[in-house]
Amino acid sequence: MTAAFASSRPGVPLIDGIDKVLGRARYTADLDRAGALVGRILRSPIAHGEIVRIDTARARALDGVIAIVTGADCDKTYGVLPIAMNEYPMARDRVRYCGEPIAAVAAVDEETAQRALDLIDVEFRALPAYFISKDARAPDAVLLHANKPGNVEREVHHDFGDIEAGFAAADLVREHRVSCAEINHAQIEPHACLADFDPVTGRLTVQDVSQVVYYLHLMLARCLDMDESQIRVIKPFVGGGFGARVEVLNFEIVTALLARAAGGRVFMQLTREETFITHRARPQTDVVLKLGMKKDGRFTACACEVTQRGGAYAGYGVVTILYAGALLQGLYDIPAVKYDGYRVYANLPPCGAMRGHGGVNTRHAFETLVDRMARELGLDPFAVRRANLLHAPMQTMNGLMVQSYGLAECLDVVEQASGWKERIGRMPPGKGLGMSCSHYVSGSAKPIHFTGEPHAVIHLKLDHDGGVTALTGAADIGQGSSTMVAIAVAETLEVGIDRIRVISSDTAVTPKDNGAYSSRITFMVGNAAIDAAKNLKKILIAAAAKKLEAHPDEIDCAGGIFRVGRGGQAMLSFKEVVAAALVDEGAISVKGSFTCPVEFQGGKHRGGAVGSTMGFSYGAQVVETSVDEATGMVTIDKVWVALDCGHAINPLAVKGQIEGQVWMGMGQALCEETRYLDGLPAHASFLDYKMPTIVESPHIEAFIVESNDPNGPFGAKEASEGALAGFPPAMVNAIVNAIGVELDEIPATPDRVLEAIVQHQRKVKLAQKKARS
Repeated sequence: MTAAFASSRPGVPLIDGIDKVLGRARYTADLDRAGALVGRILRSPIAHGEIVRIDTARARALDGVIAIVTGADCDKTYGVLPIAMNEYPMARDRVRYCGEPIAAVAAVDEETAQRALDLIDVEFRALPAYFISKDARAPDAVLLHANKPGNVEREVHHDFGDIEAGFAAADLVREHRVSCAEINHAQIEPHACLADFDPVTGRLTVQDVSQVVYYLHLMLARCLDMDESQIRVIKPFVGGGFGARVEVLNFEIVTALLARAAGGRVFMQLTREETFITHRARPQTDVVLKLGMKKDGRFTACACEVTQRGGAYAGYGVVTILYAGALLQGLYDIPAVKYDGYRVYANLPPCGAMRGHGGVNTRHAFETLVDRMARELGLDPFAVRRANLLHAPMQTMNGLMVQSYGLAECLDVVEQASGWKERIGRMPPGKGLGMSCSHYVSGSAKPIHFTGEPHAVIHLKLDHDGGVTALTGAADIGQGSSTMVAIAVAETLEVGIDRIRVISSDTAVTPKDNGAYSSRITFMVGNAAIDAAKNLKKILIAAAAKKLEAHPDEIDCAGGIFRVGRGGQAMLSFKEVVAAALVDEGAISVKGSFTCPVEFQGGKHRGGAVGSTMGFSYGAQVVETSVDEATGMVTIDKVWVALDCGHAINPLAVKGQIEGQVWMGMGQALCEETRYLDGLPAHASFLDYKMPTIVESPHIEAFIVESNDPNGPFGAKEASEGALAGFPPAMVNAIVNAIGVELDEIPATPDRVLEAIVQHQRKVKLAQKKARS
């Protein structure tokens, strides 16, 4: 399938944009908290140890303390995956990382809550703590979880194709090791939750920052041992997610436990430091990648070993370590792939899913090694990528379906826009260009909790006012999903978007949705919205046909006007048709749904469902850097990035998402890093955690390439992650082309760059010395 460059369609401003710009948007911390108690958490001061004793007597006796809960008040584990629920909301018997919740207080004000925490007496028996994967996997290491030998949460071993024959057929085989630091989502809004328990009715209402309202609802019912029908979860505006809130977090359940214990309302807002601790971020990752290449640049085999330091509990770890291997495929044609993955427990806060979940660090290792080998063979990096393109539609060796593929066009546009051919190898000292490619999934084809229900459901309500209300459980966390739903409904009904109202993420009102993760909403919810709008349109056409005394097949609808035949004189306005449709029936409600066909739900091998998707998005980018060899400072001068998103439903939002991907990739590549000192984060504030600001912002040229996926809504695929993983390797490749120095660790902080320069100079001098002798 041939892709095309996007037209100049301007796009639609996000429907919630005005509320945000004018300050009318209500985030969780902005909600009316009249009568709410203040909730605070007591956290472990040690990284690993047994809890000998917890004494809350003095705290309970303090005036203004209404409720205290500990691990004894909840004996249920929770977790996003049914097979990996090994975490309690508050520690029971044992703590496994600094900052793990031990107890919580609900009091009349913040000062009283803090005084109560200070009065709780906890006695520990310290155990050895492990902060790096190597130490945690040592033969004599104490197990963090008794059922996980070697402190390995999960190991994965996959072989596809003849790996030995592939390397034997190569003209060049190379291996390198890459280390990627743990990084944080660094979303603007700190974690917050408002829980209201009615002791008379036994009902619980929770308003929260979650990206996964359905899963939060599920875990609240589990941990509080309540019937799901007694719980309501509402998502207000969310100030950024990026995966930080894609699984249920301990503070959410703790707040609900406090509300029930207090018999009323409890509000909890974590500090920035607590938000860093409750992070679920991208794990520190070590990658050993081996690649075989022919003289013409074609790949012959790939072997990859990944070790992820996952933190103290399972979280999304089982899935993340599978994604890291599964997404080696689906981007290029590789005849043989071997993958060995290890997710390791350590005495640190649990890691989880972060934008580009699982694939970013392995893609970095792959794309940097490709460039190293291309230089050795004297090949152009663009030519090497083009030599290994896929041809859609096709199925990869690990069962991933590729239905549309615009990577070739992405390569063309960034190569031309950056002036690659004219500039590469001809730039001034200290300046360089680098390129890379990446991809990501348009939704997980198999739900985390498989219930047999549709993957997405949309309800539409039409009443006397002629407005269409779309009810969706999909969480808009700033990515514009509610706007996408409005566009999908409006386009299908052929009416203006101002006629559509979207209500999202209220479990008492909206239908269940699995949440905002793996870029699933556009593909799955978008298709469900179109389905619902088609069902509503049938009703309206039938009403128009009856009113116009014609057959429904004769009715043409365009621009909100219904007429008999395309050029017919007899016509009705949308409002007139609505009035006709409501006769004898009253308000109209319809629904639409979408379910991924079985053939898209992955291979038959163990873990084959991870990585499966209805469609992949593809990105290519070129990064221009300047490197100061005296200081090690790297500056990003300009970025050219193209994304194949199938069809851009809202080009304005797509370009914003592309720029966001570049920014997040730049942060990981250039400066972001979560370091720990004896288990505590050393950079747990926005003053200390280095992120790119407007000062470091390069000029970004974003291009949309449209391959029009046959299964996507209007041909669309995801638009918020596909280009993210391309930035770090493109930047590192640019640094090599600028100063001739390879980097094996990111972020490329000045100290790392200087160390790499020193090591490179030593190697050069040693080689010169050997040559003279």
